[in-house]
Amino acid sequence: MPAIVLPSIKAAESSSATTPSQSNAPRMNVVAALMFVAPTLLGALLTVLTLNPFGAILGALLGLIGALSPRVAKQWERAVVLRLGRYIGLRGPGLFWVWPLIDSVSTYIDQRVIATDFAAESTLTADTVPVNVDAIMFWMVYDAEKAALEVQNYSQAVMLAAQTALRDVIGKTSLTDMLRGREKIEDELQHMIDERTTPWGVTVQSVEMREIIIPDALQDAMSREAQAKREKQARIILGQAEVEIAHMFEKAAQSYHDNPTALHLRAMNMLYEGLKEKGAMMIVPSTAVESMGMGGLLGAAALRQKQLAKGEEEQTLVPVE
Repeated sequence: MPAIVLPSIKAAESSSATTPSQSNAPRMNVVAALMFVAPTLLGALLTVLTLNPFGAILGALLGLIGALSPRVAKQWERAVVLRLGRYIGLRGPGLFWVWPLIDSVSTYIDQRVIATDFAAESTLTADTVPVNVDAIMFWMVYDAEKAALEVQNYSQAVMLAAQTALRDVIGKTSLTDMLRGREKIEDELQHMIDERTTPWGVTVQSVEMREIIIPDALQDAMSREAQAKREKQARIILGQAEVEIAHMFEKAAQSYHDNPTALHLRAMNMLYEGLKEKGAMMIVPSTAVESMGMGGLLGAAALRQKQLAKGEEEQTLVPVE
């Protein structure tokens, strides 16, 4: 799995200097140090034996020139070698040799996957809403030769291309589509940036939007709108439930109209449900008493209730010896 490098974007925005992956400063290594130390020691020894400083001077010069020849590129790097200013090829990884004072290593290209975060601040959407968007992009250099020769600073160029593409996409998208269709916007961003960076030897693997910030006043308005929609939906559901209950009662009334016995059984069941607990009180409309024939049932229920209450009173008055 390739490693991931996260460069500092603030430094890239504040300065156009090359990143560490593109630095052409001389790099010290063990082989170069040995190439410098060995001739210098031999020259010093020659100076001690001959008592002539020319040996030490010559040894130091030869060591300094020899130390410029061995170079080392890390496993994930490719070194761009120029000979008298003309490109001759890529070297690395590992130890490689160049001609001192003739060849030079202009750039070390990092070919790992790089994660770059970028943002678009106060950018207007298609419906004129100012938003701040933060995103992160995963990209890598697939052709080190193009990255070195086709663009001056490929890392900064990729970041600027990403920011421009993000602003373009935001300007063509409404706020609702942006909040609901992140995946589509991310795919569009990845395609736009990759199309711009491919000629530079850079490919964009993916783009992910981390955060979309909208004004506080708009957030409150959207919250109230969502609350109103949910309340409306709740009332609609309650109304539909009432309609369904009314239809069921209508069917039940038709069944009881054609079957008086079922009506009396239902009345008895209602009384039973109401008298499950002791001391319960039932309020029955007079029309129900007449239509459902509940007069006798209510009298029996009242008598039973009175007996139960009397039994409890007798239990309470039992003397204790």
